[in-house]
Amino acid sequence: RRVSSVLNRDVKQFGKQHLFDGSEETCWNSDQGTSQWVTLDFPRPVKVSQLHIQFQGGFSSRLCTLEGCRTGEELVKISELYPQDSHAMQISFPRMVMVEETVLDKLKITFGSSTDFFGRVVVYHLGVLGERL
Repeated sequence: RRVSSVLNRDVKQFGKQHLFDGSEETCWNSDQGTSQWVTLDFPRPVKVSQLHIQFQGGFSSRLCTLEGCRTGEELVKISELYPQDSHAMQISFPRMVMVEETVLDKLKITFGSSTDFFGRVVVYHLGVLGERL
């Protein structure tokens, strides 16, 4: 997994490891910027069916673009999501359409339009559900 940035480069307090640690106390906090992103490389191919994400209200994204690919291929756009500016866990976004046969080795989630004036994004939880192949 990789992220676009970390607030003040404070990886210990705001790093990418906090996206998946299951703690309500920790989060990934991006630095300022117009477009933030998270890239996930899976150890083996997966079919993604749902995305679970929990932002901090006021630091969410109005538009999330999902791109994916197989190893050695270029990223292609899969879907656009329109999350709420809320601290609640958001599961199965209403407009999320995953192509039934989309098999991925890499998934990139781009947070294109932050609700924060400076472009920061804060994510407490990120979960990708699907099937390992």
